[in-house]
Amino acid sequence: MRTARLFAGPVARICSAMRAYHVLITLFVLASTVPVLAQHKPVARPVAAHPAVTTAPKAIGKFDDWTAATNIEAGQKTCYAFTRAESSSPSLSGRSDVVLTVTERPTGRDAVALSAGFEYAPNATVALQAEQAKFDFYTAKRSAFARDGHAAVVAFRASRQLTARSPAPKGKEVTDTFSLKGFDRAYTAIVKECPAK
Repeated sequence: MRTARLFAGPVARICSAMRAYHVLITLFVLASTVPVLAQHKPVARPVAAHPAVTTAPKAIGKFDDWTAATNIEAGQKTCYAFTRAESSSPSLSGRSDVVLTVTERPTGRDAVALSAGFEYAPNATVALQAEQAKFDFYTAKRSAFARDGHAAVVAFRASRQLTARSPAPKGKEVTDTFSLKGFDRAYTAIVKECPAK
C-alpha cells in the first residue's frame, strides 16, 4: 500500500506525459504522410489492347452452297467460308454436322479444315478429291486439315464437287460429298474482307 502511494503520483504524471507525447508523434506522422499519399494515385491496370474472347460471327454473304463470314479471334479479324456436306454414306448414328471450311487469318492464309462430326483414330488420314486433284488431310481429334491449303483452294475454285473419304469409328469408312457451287465467289469475298498483309 505504501509502495503504491510512493509511485502513484509520479507514475501517473509520467504516463500522462507519455500519452501526450505519443499522440503528438502520431499526429506529426499522419500530417507528414498526407501530402505523400495524395501524390500517389493507385496504379491503373493496363487495358488489354485486344480482348482474348471470340465475338459472334458476322455474315458477309451467302453464295449458292457456301456462306462467308467474319469473326474476331483473340482481337484479330478472321474471315472464313464454309459449307455442309450434301450427302454422307453410310449414315452414322449420332454424327454431328460435317463442315468444310476455308479460313483467312492475319497469321495464316488458306487454312482448309474438315469437321468430321466424330473423332478420328490417332494418325488417321482423310482422302479428298476435287475433280482430278487429290489431297491427303491429316487429322486431330474431330477435324482433318490440308497440308497445302493453297493447292486445295486452287482445286476447289476449278471444281464443282468434292468428296472426302474418312476412316470412321468401328472400322468403317464414310464418304462425304460437298458442293463447290459458289465457292469461288465466297472465297473472293473473304480474301477481300481479310486481305493478306
